[in-house]
Amino acid sequence: MTAAPRERHSRFHVGLPLRRSAEHTIRGLAERAGIQPNGPNPWDPWIGNPRFYEAVLRNPSQGLGETYMEHYWECERIDLLIERVLRAQVHRKLGSTLRLGIEVLLHRLINFQSVQRAAEVGEKHYDIGEDLYAAMLDSAMNYSCGYWKEANDLEQAQQHKMALIAAKLDLRPGQRVLDIGCGWGGMARHLATHHGVEVVGITISARQCEYARAASGTSGNTEFRLQDYRDVNEPFDRIVSIGMFEHVGYKNYAAFFDAIVRNLKADGLVLLHSIFGNRTGFRGDPWLEKYIFPNGMLPSIQQFGKASEGRLIPEDMQNLGPDYHRTLLAWNHNFERTKGCLPSRYDERFKRMWRYYLLSCAGAFLARHIQLHQWVLSKERGARYDAPR
Repeated sequence: MTAAPRERHSRFHVGLPLRRSAEHTIRGLAERAGIQPNGPNPWDPWIGNPRFYEAVLRNPSQGLGETYMEHYWECERIDLLIERVLRAQVHRKLGSTLRLGIEVLLHRLINFQSVQRAAEVGEKHYDIGEDLYAAMLDSAMNYSCGYWKEANDLEQAQQHKMALIAAKLDLRPGQRVLDIGCGWGGMARHLATHHGVEVVGITISARQCEYARAASGTSGNTEFRLQDYRDVNEPFDRIVSIGMFEHVGYKNYAAFFDAIVRNLKADGLVLLHSIFGNRTGFRGDPWLEKYIFPNGMLPSIQQFGKASEGRLIPEDMQNLGPDYHRTLLAWNHNFERTKGCLPSRYDERFKRMWRYYLLSCAGAFLARHIQLHQWVLSKERGARYDAPR
């Protein structure tokens, strides 16, 4: 265990009486969730620095993540810890702070996912380096939930996910497919190779676009563009979007579906694969937004329905939320196994941040606090849609 930082260097310094009060409050809430600080269970956190309690009480999400990054606490199974916190709704019992209220108000007033701001998540998250993602992901570089129904490992789960999406899209050779938020191009290459379709992949990450082009070689069936979804204006038979809708923002949901309608042929299908929140919100998790996904937020079914209503026809929805827990654990296993080989720019603080990101999100899926939806929608399809599983 790393020794706690000296008092004078702490960003979470607080007087002793307040610290004791914070510890009493946090321990009481933890007990209700079946969590015992310094206890024997794998989900029990070992608190190495008492300033942990005040930091979490003051700012629950950000405080918990930042104190882990600063070595204030350890936990054998962070995913199980977060699951218990969320199931017991400890985060809600801590209440809303004035600062959080101001931040929510700002997100209601400002479009943090405008065209001008959209590239920020690409630069700060997806462009940090292919070496990190290559060490963590499957061979096709799928950075989204796998399909574990009949899979034994991550590679199979991602192959099965791509096959399931292709089946739901009901593809025909020669069709044109738009992949919105194409990542490193794994889905586009799969569709072009196995189904004989032409795929245009768009991304706001320059490094993803470069990687996708290089990985696809001289194939004439794939094209990758550094382009915003709002700037596309051409006909496609099918549209797919995997793990991108979380970056759209509620102020832009209508514009997103307008772009779908504008570019989808009358008899076309669209598949949207996205994380959803159980409740309607207007901003992302504070810690995730600060350190992992700038300007990100999870849509709710209410927001999704309001934006798509009158524009598209829902044909099918499948919830794969529990599969994301297994996917994130597999990513973390790969990350832990290979982190010693990563370049020195990924220092210890970054590695703790990344571990906490993967395992805290895994815990949120395990608690069913968030979901993974696959929606299939149509424009003017006449025939009944029977979804494969």
